[in-house]
Amino acid sequence: MSIPDYQSLMLPVLRLAAEGEKRVADVEDRIASDFGLTQEEREELLPSGRQRVLHNRIHWAKFYMTKAGLLASPARGRFVATDDGKAILATNPDRIDVKLLLQRPEFREFYKNASGSDVDVGEAPKVHPSHPDTDATTPEEQIEAAYQAVLTALRADLLERISQNSPAFFEGLIVDLLVAMGYGGSRKNAAEQLGRSGDGGVDGVVNEDRLGLDRVYIQAKRYAPSNSVGRPDVQAFVGSLVGLGATKGVFVTTSTFSQQARDFVKHLSQRVILIDGQRLTDLMIEHDVGVRTSRAIAFKRLDEDFFTEE
Repeated sequence: MSIPDYQSLMLPVLRLAAEGEKRVADVEDRIASDFGLTQEEREELLPSGRQRVLHNRIHWAKFYMTKAGLLASPARGRFVATDDGKAILATNPDRIDVKLLLQRPEFREFYKNASGSDVDVGEAPKVHPSHPDTDATTPEEQIEAAYQAVLTALRADLLERISQNSPAFFEGLIVDLLVAMGYGGSRKNAAEQLGRSGDGGVDGVVNEDRLGLDRVYIQAKRYAPSNSVGRPDVQAFVGSLVGLGATKGVFVTTSTFSQQARDFVKHLSQRVILIDGQRLTDLMIEHDVGVRTSRAIAFKRLDEDFFTEE
């Protein structure tokens, strides 16, 4: 089954907390087993790759029940059910969720302050950009989903703008990207080499390092998204590398590579890297080529060490 949403985890977390003091790590394995999650589901990460989805959802279930007074934190990193929490369990509820927590004044006040608006007691919480709704997502998941949506739009914009410019601009873009990634020494040195090799099937060559101890040969194809690069094009590039006695090559396209092309480069004696449109734009975004930061948002967490008394 899929990973339960954070509200579906509230009741299991409270039940475990009623047994005694717990940590998130303590309940994570038990909940995963109770819900029959596979190892892959247990290890699934948020898009940022910095935290497991299950861990994140248990954390938020615990956090909101703490705000509602159902859980307390007797020690750093630990939580336990309060008398109010045990009283709710005594009623044998089918589910604990945000709508139920809103029946409690302390959580209602917290929700009002977090969302900036009040909510009728019998009303389900409305979607708010800075507050979780009744869906499956935690605040971090909502933020990361929005971030991924922005990245998707940015990738599309980058590819569209590249297609509107000349092939020479595309080659210059690759120069900028390679230099930003640490290849070619300076942009001037890289530009002097790229596009001037005069070898068939190779658009240019750059130094792999600042000393020029090795070189990387480049092929650039500015294709429409529907025009996939097939094995013949890649094979011709590899043939050029063989003729040059080269061992390393990078084939860049604004479109995609066919599966046959990708399979072809897996077992070559030469090291050939295929960079399609999505990976190209990802690298551009990562190394700030053709993009600029419009706004930076820092998300801060409580520093437990600061509040630890020796």
